[in-house]
Amino acid sequence: MRPPIDRLRVHYFLVKLGIEFHYPARLYLVGGTTLVYEGLRQQSLDIDISYEVADEHEGEFARVIRRLKDEMQINVELASPGDFIPLPSGWKERARFVGRFGEVDVFHFDLYSTALSKIERGREGDYEDVLAMLRSGQINIDDLSRAFENILPRLERESLKRDPKKFKRNFAVLQERQAAQ
Repeated sequence: MRPPIDRLRVHYFLVKLGIEFHYPARLYLVGGTTLVYEGLRQQSLDIDISYEVADEHEGEFARVIRRLKDEMQINVELASPGDFIPLPSGWKERARFVGRFGEVDVFHFDLYSTALSKIERGREGDYEDVLAMLRSGQINIDDLSRAFENILPRLERESLKRDPKKFKRNFAVLQERQAAQ
């Protein structure tokens, strides 16, 4: 089993990626990786990423990531809130710039999309993560509610795997917990 990921290991991964990958790319830190990098959580089991790279450089990007995984003894997973929920409009514009590492521009995936995907899953740790984002001011409940309302109709018509009623219940649970703080 590989050791947990902390902020320093995420940063070192980004530095090494910038040194070893020599083409433009847009990399998104996703989920718990963002929480760790922003100091809202101490560690994660892996580095979750999503990325955009030109087709002709995709193979090289994958090779560099695999090499870094082995060299650094870390887990790197491809993940996006869009794998679980429809993304709210404006998600790409809300991605927060982290920094440029070589030719790689690194962003935090839209935190509202991240929060909504965690709410949809509805595990205890997911609620804690979203509450941490709310407490820190990274997101606010009014904008989160608007993003929820934005995607709910699409979830109802586009997803066979996700239950809109469960998602509504989970969102209500989050609102209750947030109000109690």
